[in-house]
Amino acid sequence: MGQRSRKRSISQGGSHQSGSPDPAAPADPALDRGTLTKPRRLSSEERNAQARAKLTLLQPGERPRALIIAVAVTLLLSLANVGLWAGGFEVKGEETRLGGVLIFAAIMLVAAWGMWMQKYWAVLGFQSLLAITVVIAALSLLVASNVAAVLLCLTVLFLGGWLFWSLIRVLGRMQVPRPGGLD
Repeated sequence: MGQRSRKRSISQGGSHQSGSPDPAAPADPALDRGTLTKPRRLSSEERNAQARAKLTLLQPGERPRALIIAVAVTLLLSLANVGLWAGGFEVKGEETRLGGVLIFAAIMLVAAWGMWMQKYWAVLGFQSLLAITVVIAALSLLVASNVAAVLLCLTVLFLGGWLFWSLIRVLGRMQVPRPGGLD
């Protein structure tokens, strides 16, 4: 046994022999390194179990604020996209195609309906789109050339990040879909 381990063993009330248990050592393995006041740190699985125990499942018809905001954002994006197309809005000098506008609007409407009906897949899909949007906003911030562009990127970054983070708790409160079903 090396000198360090002997010193540690002696300072904790142990003997020089490695095989003999020390009757003065604390019997509770939850205590950290021989101190009697500091509890051990919980494992990640134990912390996850405690967090899950605090969550209550969403009741039918219960819609947390983050879910309502997510539905409103998807409806607003869908309607704004169609409205801008109808108004003749051009992106980089090119006219947008009706097919792309309608596909995007349909996806947003399906996502809004699914989130309103508390479908796990809809919230998870919206979070995926939200994560992509936040990453694009962060990357766009690197090449922003004026104050308006910086403010737009920061707004999308912070509001999108807040909504993403808020929807994590909503997903935790939803029932996980059963294998084989689309619920």
